[in-house]
Amino acid sequence: MSTITQEIEQAIASLVSDNKQPSIALIKARLTTPLPIPVIIKALQAWQKNAKVPHIEKQQRVLTADQRIEQLEQQVLALSTRLARLEANG
Repeated sequence: MSTITQEIEQAIASLVSDNKQPSIALIKARLTTPLPIPVIIKALQAWQKNAKVPHIEKQQRVLTADQRIEQLEQQVLALSTRLARLEANG
């Protein structure tokens, strides 16, 4: 079971043990890892229906080629600026 699934289950169990009705806001407040609202909604709905949280995996954000190029250009600019400052002071 993934740690995200376990964390959501722990948050729900904690709320239930405190005699509180689990809600999106209450679950989100008890999570240590920020998760998108749709993921929390899906987990809460599954828990309400089956008393089980579905397996949830953290997904990596996939960048387009243009986004990756832009990121690299920004890194090159930052490194070039830093290098120029070091050369000027050295």
